[in-house]
Amino acid sequence: MSEKGYVFYTSGAARQPEESTWKYHARKLATIKSIDKLTIDQKTSQLKRALSAFDLTMLGIGGIIGAGIFVLTGQAAGTKAGPAIVISYMISGFAASFAALSYSELASMIPVAGSAYTYAYAALGELMAWIIGWDLILEYLVGTAAVSVSWSEYFVRFFNDAFNVQLGKSWTSAPILFNSTTETFQRVPGTYFNVPAFVVVILLTILLIVGIKESATVNAIVVGIKILVIVVFVIAASTKIDPENYKPFVPPNEGKFSQFGATGILSAATVVFFAYIGFDSVSTTAQEAKNPQRDLPIGIVGSLIICTVLYIAVCVVLTGTISYKLLADTAAPISVAADHIGMRWLGIFVDVGALAGLITTSLVTLLGQTRIFYAMAEDGLLIPKLGTKIHSKFKTPYIVTAITGSITAVASAILPIDVLADLTSVGTLLAFVLVNLGVIILRIHAPDIPRRFKVPGGPYIVPIIGTLLDIALLASAPKASIERLFAWMAVGLVIYFFYGRTHSKVNNPTVTPNTAIAESVEIKS
Repeated sequence: MSEKGYVFYTSGAARQPEESTWKYHARKLATIKSIDKLTIDQKTSQLKRALSAFDLTMLGIGGIIGAGIFVLTGQAAGTKAGPAIVISYMISGFAASFAALSYSELASMIPVAGSAYTYAYAALGELMAWIIGWDLILEYLVGTAAVSVSWSEYFVRFFNDAFNVQLGKSWTSAPILFNSTTETFQRVPGTYFNVPAFVVVILLTILLIVGIKESATVNAIVVGIKILVIVVFVIAASTKIDPENYKPFVPPNEGKFSQFGATGILSAATVVFFAYIGFDSVSTTAQEAKNPQRDLPIGIVGSLIICTVLYIAVCVVLTGTISYKLLADTAAPISVAADHIGMRWLGIFVDVGALAGLITTSLVTLLGQTRIFYAMAEDGLLIPKLGTKIHSKFKTPYIVTAITGSITAVASAILPIDVLADLTSVGTLLAFVLVNLGVIILRIHAPDIPRRFKVPGGPYIVPIIGTLLDIALLASAPKASIERLFAWMAVGLVIYFFYGRTHSKVNNPTVTPNTAIAESVEIKS
């Protein structure tokens, strides 16, 4: 059967007449998972459908507002952008909005767990799906770890501010740091293990095993607390703004690409892009949403809009109340600003809000990681016998949740936040590029599939602009982070070619009989 210049073959089919060995294996790498098969997966899922549009929006806000605004804002302002950090947030928010629109269309069209991994499987083929799935595992792992490290820092600060108790760094800091000058990892004398970061991830892992609805309820309560804290800070601190702190609004460049000036703003935008990561996690819960086609776009776009408004307000007030130069070395910029203007009560209040806010961010990103792993296991690409087991009582993928939670907890206990945040940003930008491209491909080759939401302006304008913005931000990322991303991808490709390729359900129906048929595509020559 041919359609729109494509030849469709049954997945896992034998070599076609006169088809070379090379062409046969290349075709299998381009195998897509059909929309029909994805629909079957969605309807037969054992996961509990319990999430409403409100739950999804709160999950989105819970995933977005976290370490980005509570930690990285000060460092990015103090070392890269100055008061113009507000422009960096606008650039990042603008880039994220295009990805959010693309995610919303694909989520309303393919309401299955797996997020960008699943979309890539339907649009770009199995190899690209593996690449993006492996990338997302890294994104969510290091993202959860980074936020947990931030939570530990605010935990220590809260005890100091509220009770004047100073917790030692030996068991509250990472024993490893990354020297950006020599681009090497170094041992930190006197530090051994970040216990608070480790413990909080383990507790969240247990919560996710107990149930998705219970997790969503806890998330909604805590999200309400952190929104209240941010609003109170903006209102209270705005009365202490000193216009002199905005001068110069764009500090002159100091000789390096990332140090102030226009290039510093762009570099800061890449760093604070981390602050917008989280709305994509909403799409990983598609099989647990009550009405995914309608509610997923609401959760994705709605959470991003709310968070963007809050971010810009915080940046304006933060850099207006304290000189950006005083923010370079702090991991708690909002609390430092509150103390600087003589509002100690506000600093303690912010610490509480940050602790609450960072918990929800870790919860949502950890949730996203487990659902990506589960989707890949369902397709046979990763430990299917363990990864797909659903708890009989809680209806959650408990084994994969325990495995990923344990690995993330260890990473959060030994790695520094800057390394984790940079890795998360570059991994997410790569995922966003492929999601934008997926919208274009599926609009062309699957135009008749029902879509409850479509990106405005046709299939090209939003996805292409979004792709270009993501590539521009990716190009300004630290060299070391890009190298680590490629190293992770190299490991992933080895695993795919030695395991995933031969265990794939859509490509090896003889290994998994009764698997629904998918399609593989090849462009006509």
